[in-house]
Amino acid sequence: MGNELICRVRYDKQRSEGKALLETSEIIFRGDFRLKIPFSSINSAKAVAGELRLQTTEGLVVFHIGTQAEKWCEKILHPKSRIEKLGVKPGARVALLGEFDAGFLRELDGHTKLVSKWKAARDTDCIFFTAAAKKDLGELSKIAKAMQGAAALWVVYPKGQKEITENDVLAAGRKTGLKDVKVVGFSATHTALKFVIPVAQRQTH
Repeated sequence: MGNELICRVRYDKQRSEGKALLETSEIIFRGDFRLKIPFSSINSAKAVAGELRLQTTEGLVVFHIGTQAEKWCEKILHPKSRIEKLGVKPGARVALLGEFDAGFLRELDGHTKLVSKWKAARDTDCIFFTAAAKKDLGELSKIAKAMQGAAALWVVYPKGQKEITENDVLAAGRKTGLKDVKVVGFSATHTALKFVIPVAQRQTH
């Protein structure tokens, strides 16, 4: 997805090759040493000759990431809002199936007024479904039948829980005939996984 790279990093007197991950609000590096750099701790970000140079409160960190340097720099300087990452267009028809935090509801309200709760109409553009445990995923077959066209289904589930894993969500979604296309960090505690109807099946679904 372009947000995970094997690269070399220079930090203070340390140098290492490892894996860099560009997350929603931080950069993580795992190599001979580990770094977690919140965007809030970055004083300046520059892309120079294939290097991403981050001046942080802890010092200068240089990521040698080649052609991705400018793209990563842009994402750090101008991070997308959660609603933008979830692909909710202004005025979109949204269905909320489950309980959602007040912050998300406020963001959604600022983007569209066409929000229904506990029911997904057939002309819905985005469906958000919360699953706290594997057993909740049994609802997906019913939800999938209510989808049409390019509608998106986002399954929102807790991070790092044994009760429900990414593989559980993927398996349940694929079992209904939907295609998984994207993963987004929904919040500090939850992940959102996006499913759509495969293009070839949209006319007959």
